[in-house]
Amino acid sequence: MSGAGSPELDVDGRGLRVVVVAGSWHDEITDGLIAGATGTLERAGAEFELVRVPGSFELPVVSKAALEAGADAVVALGVIIRGGTPHFEYVSSAATDGLTRVALDTGKPVGFGVLTLDDEQQGLDRAGLPGSKEDKGREAAEAAIVTAKALQALRA
Repeated sequence: MSGAGSPELDVDGRGLRVVVVAGSWHDEITDGLIAGATGTLERAGAEFELVRVPGSFELPVVSKAALEAGADAVVALGVIIRGGTPHFEYVSSAATDGLTRVALDTGKPVGFGVLTLDDEQQGLDRAGLPGSKEDKGREAAEAAIVTAKALQALRA
């Protein structure tokens, strides 16, 4: 499983404003990702809000708007499952490249919780649901918080 070797992070989100931007495809998996991210943000003491978008393709533009409007970090959550057409590659690439560009252009972190999957079971295994092996929503929120704090310390 890809979660092997993941770090133990000091996750203190007090004083941070975080926006969770989540796609709307594949409800069960997405709802698990959202629960993992928002639960982590709540436990960390971060102020947060949830914004839903149609799909993973829309994550970059809404993430950029949230950061430009004053959010300290974004947690981007989406689910893209491979099908029989090249659509998977286009959407996966657009979401990944777009979110990377947003982080670099704004100088603010984007916690990456976009699952690119071969099948639905892979998503269920990573969604933080009962029986899941990983919680990628939690991991994305932790990464966003820890990176935001590191950037604050560097800029102090």
